Amino acid sequence: MKTIKLIKHNTNIQFLKFKKATLIMSITICFFSIFSLFLNGLNFGIDFKGGTLIEVSSENNINISNVRSVLSSLNLGDVQIQNFGSEKNILVRIEASSSENNSNALSNITNQLILFGKIQRTEVVGPKISSELIQKGILAIISAVGLMLFYIWIRFEWQFSLGAVLALIHDVIITIGIFSFFQIEFNLSIIAALLTIIGYSMNDTVVVYDRIRENLRKYKKQDLYDLINISINQTLSRTVLTSFTTLLALFSLYIFGGQVIKGFTLAMIIGVFIGTYSSTFIASQLLHILGVKRDWSKNNDK
Repeated sequence: MKTIKLIKHNTNIQFLKFKKATLIMSITICFFSIFSLFLNGLNFGIDFKGGTLIEVSSENNINISNVRSVLSSLNLGDVQIQNFGSEKNILVRIEASSSENNSNALSNITNQLILFGKIQRTEVVGPKISSELIQKGILAIISAVGLMLFYIWIRFEWQFSLGAVLALIHDVIITIGIFSFFQIEFNLSIIAALLTIIGYSMNDTVVVYDRIRENLRKYKKQDLYDLINISINQTLSRTVLTSFTTLLALFSLYIFGGQVIKGFTLAMIIGVFIGTYSSTFIASQLLHILGVKRDWSKNNDK
């Protein structure tokens, strides 16, 4: 009887050995993420909440207390003032007004803020527009996950498709849960980051799945447990190098890219970590749990 020869690889980590621990940990984190969403909700930015955002810069440090005392006399409602990058820049957020005509109120606000420095930008989003953006953002995420499900189903089999999509949902839930727990501002750029994370995580998962399918064709009698471990080890160097180089660029953007894109880069950093983890520990282990067809010799790529 011929012995089965396996492709050589540099590592021999038994990833499926940690199947129970990683699944329990992921389910627990997902549960707490959903719980945090119900308990705390998301700290929606101007894009979703509606209101006015004004950035002010000055050559000298701006005293936030003085700005708050001046604006409080205008009876604007909920006003949030914070430093933006440095103490010479501030960001003023004002809740959406129920009034139809806000031009006079905005003019009064800018006139007061000019006393503290130069107005760099002003963003005004109405309540109707913000509600539409929330709906479209949710629709965009659901559509992306649904199209990924269809793509994997066509390219592989339903077990691969279900495993990949469950891993994607895992990534999205945990990322949103982190933003909810720490009350980090959630705006349109975070939606863009989530869609990018979905594509990144799926690409990583497909690389592992492709190697598993290739090995299923070559080693029809190899135990599925060992075959999945071998496939993950064979793609591990590619996964680690891709994630590492991506994180180098993201950390550079987070540190030097300025305050405007910090939310986007933070979501991407979180997503790359979780996506790399899920493609290695979640997607592959779900495939082992669901089982998969062993004889692929009569089923070429579609």
